[in-house]
Amino acid sequence: MKKTIKVLAGLTLALAVLILAGCGADKAADPGIADGTYVATFTTDNSMFHVSEANEDRGILTVKDGKMTIHVSLQSKKIVNLYPGLAEDAQKDGAELLEPTTDKVVYSDGYEDEVYGFDIPVPALDEEFDVALLGTKGKWYDHKVVVSDPVEGDDIQAVLSGSAGDSASDGASASTTDIADGEHTVEVTLEGGSGKASVESPMVIRKSGDAYTAVITWSSPYYDYMIVDGQKYEPVNTEGNSVFEIPVSSLDAPLDVIADTTAMSEPHEIEYTITFDASTIK
Repeated sequence: MKKTIKVLAGLTLALAVLILAGCGADKAADPGIADGTYVATFTTDNSMFHVSEANEDRGILTVKDGKMTIHVSLQSKKIVNLYPGLAEDAQKDGAELLEPTTDKVVYSDGYEDEVYGFDIPVPALDEEFDVALLGTKGKWYDHKVVVSDPVEGDDIQAVLSGSAGDSASDGASASTTDIADGEHTVEVTLEGGSGKASVESPMVIRKSGDAYTAVITWSSPYYDYMIVDGQKYEPVNTEGNSVFEIPVSSLDAPLDVIADTTAMSEPHEIEYTITFDASTIK
């Protein structure tokens, strides 16, 4: 009888442990952020796996019942599946792969493109986690990603516009009064267009009195002229990527320019903004 009671007590205790363990497994971890929708930054460890340039590393983070998922629109349709974990596990029987959606992205010059998007579970903010990807050639690759900097809202472009304004204000506070005449280099950023073109950075900039001349080297040989303050400028080279020397009235504010490209079926003028980081001048 005593032996039977002991067995029953042991079974009862084991059952209680299992029940408690099950309760703990079902309970979502506290993400440290309230339920809602956010615009968040999604960064990866590889330049071939990233958010479309139109969205500048941002995706829509949804938090519900303590669980987080981020939707990101990638740069093309060359990634056909994702898996929240390692590539080795993605290839096992029964692995639940993330299927793509077809997303439309709009660049700052109005160009529209269709790319694949994915809803990716996020275990924690500001911490690396594994995401494996399957390319069009049928090979899986391991990658690390991080989701960070959530801002309440569901409009990526609205958030980017706000942050761009803050960046411009910060740049305006830079002082350039102590820069000596002569040739220098300066770090720059380029905004506008489809996001696929770039300019060399750091770039050469020459100072003479209160005037500056920037040497703009594009990532393409197809730019045939630039317009700055209504004045048209021709390239200063005949071979290689297009190079221009343009006036810059001040390094304290972003410079709006127009560049004409012949890379398309017809010449096309594109508006860009070049921002000079005066703190990097050497």
